[in-house]
Amino acid sequence: MVTCYLRYIVDAYKLKEFEHYGKLWIPLVEKFGGQHHGYFLPSEGSNNVALAMFTFPSLAAYEQYRIDSMQDADCQAAFRYAEETRCIVSYERSFFRPVFK
Repeated sequence: MVTCYLRYIVDAYKLKEFEHYGKLWIPLVEKFGGQHHGYFLPSEGSNNVALAMFTFPSLAAYEQYRIDSMQDADCQAAFRYAEETRCIVSYERSFFRPVFK
């Protein structure tokens, strides 16, 4: 298994838009075989850092999701939403091997 960890810098004035963006992606990741662990929005502390994590059975499955999502109309609409609202300033992606048990 591989877990993708995303750390976002978001526009603190557009948290509602970013939350909507996250809600778009959760079922899309699951549609392509991943297990989404949720988006985590700022609460206490920094007001412009958000996180997301999701797991795929393998790095190959994640890479296939990336390829397939580029051709999917719903994924493209989610990408456009982020661009149009400019709720994401930047992000970084890291991969981890989860230990669940």
